Amino acid sequence: MTTGPGLRERKKERTRQALITAALALFEERGYDETTIADIAAGADVSARTFFSYFPSKEELLFADTEERLALAFAVIDQRGPDDSPADVLVRAMGAVFDRAEQFGQVFDRAVPLRLRMVFSVPAVQGMALRRLLSAQQRLADRLHAAFPDRLDRVEAAAVVGALVGAVVSAMVSLMEAPEQVDELLAGDPHRILTQLRRAVDVAVGGIGAG
Repeated sequence: MTTGPGLRERKKERTRQALITAALALFEERGYDETTIADIAAGADVSARTFFSYFPSKEELLFADTEERLALAFAVIDQRGPDDSPADVLVRAMGAVFDRAEQFGQVFDRAVPLRLRMVFSVPAVQGMALRRLLSAQQRLADRLHAAFPDRLDRVEAAAVVGALVGAVVSAMVSLMEAPEQVDELLAGDPHRILTQLRRAVDVAVGGIGAG
């Protein structure tokens, strides 16, 4: 018989979400640099020590959804079939992340516009975004290499992952001519922008004609 998370796990998840919610509200109200960890902890009705039990920094809190998206991509890679190519598997992994974003609106919730604005304007967040991106690419490449050890060496796995991730990131940046357009871009139906990101993946795999 399968059981859900226990009381302790549910309580931890509620605290984690309370910290994220408090931080986002404070970042919007006061600004990133003006918001302290003590402020966030107080907003979530916990201690600063409790904050550090969940997040090592304010920057890490802004990227709290990264692990969930990576886990989804890893699951697709791990389930690859014997006739799948590395590119096919990566495209499916990207598609699974996009599908989930479209279904639940996660790419377009209040955290993402705020995070994108801060990537443009706050050096600490920009640095964290770059470190997160490089780490995610390396981990995806390692997972792809493990799934295709006889077809890809580590350099090839890194190259194909870099091509697809780079295509998505570059497409996202190209859709925003200025930071102030972030909210307008991400408002409304998520299908509009996700269609463009899917097209970027197709072009990265198949070339210009595939778009």
